[in-house]
Amino acid sequence: MSTVEQVKPGYLADTHTGLPMPSAATFDDPAAERKHRKQRLTAALRLFGKYGFGEGISGHISVRDPEQPNLFWVNPFGVSFKLVKVSDLILVDSDGTVVEGKHPVNPSAFVIHSAIHDLGPHAEAAAHAHTAHSRALGALGRLLEPYDQESAAFYQDQVLYDDYRGPSVAVEQGRDIAEKLGDKRAILLRHHGLITVGGSLEEAVHWFFTFDSCAEVQLLALAAGDPKPMAHEQAVAAKDGFGDRQLGWFSFQLLWDEIVAEQPDFLDE
Repeated sequence: MSTVEQVKPGYLADTHTGLPMPSAATFDDPAAERKHRKQRLTAALRLFGKYGFGEGISGHISVRDPEQPNLFWVNPFGVSFKLVKVSDLILVDSDGTVVEGKHPVNPSAFVIHSAIHDLGPHAEAAAHAHTAHSRALGALGRLLEPYDQESAAFYQDQVLYDDYRGPSVAVEQGRDIAEKLGDKRAILLRHHGLITVGGSLEEAVHWFFTFDSCAEVQLLALAAGDPKPMAHEQAVAAKDGFGDRQLGWFSFQLLWDEIVAEQPDFLDE
């Protein structure tokens, strides 16, 4: 019995989703890749500031160093998302020591992000902030329901962390959060905030933006009436497209273009 190959229509690109997206850049030089990651990290922090994800000293985004994967770059303690520059970033080791940079590390950033990078080989980057929508959803003790295509990106790929012990400054709590996260792409911390991870900085940050907007939609829908989620088959089909990693990576590129055009000073080294 012969198998007939299905020919993809000409209007679809040769990607999983059929969308005409490029692939991520590859680097032969670790220094060039490090510069690339640091620029994207700073752009992500500025975007968090622009979209109102700041809450005083809280919130951090990290990405592994490409040459020393046991070290990670993260925003410094006490510098606003809206003002941070590439030159402000700090490099932190597994003991919480700042090995490069002039600013101190936020203890919460160390205990949470070091554990996530250590226990999650898939987590090249992690994004965390205390947004209003994630805090409200967490207060209800609810994860995202597949009420739309975007929220389906997290279908069976999220976890609720319900063991609040105060501000996360203990190594044991950071490891517990990372262990509960496992291989999922998002963990909603009840009474706290949201963490998303990804195989790249771009992917992790896109999932954060998407989760937060989906939390807003869910809260609005619940306040307005009795929303109906997708059936399992529908949610799986939607996740196959909107949860695609390349789509997550590429979606950040639009935000990159936006923030570079508006706030190019963040690139100062």
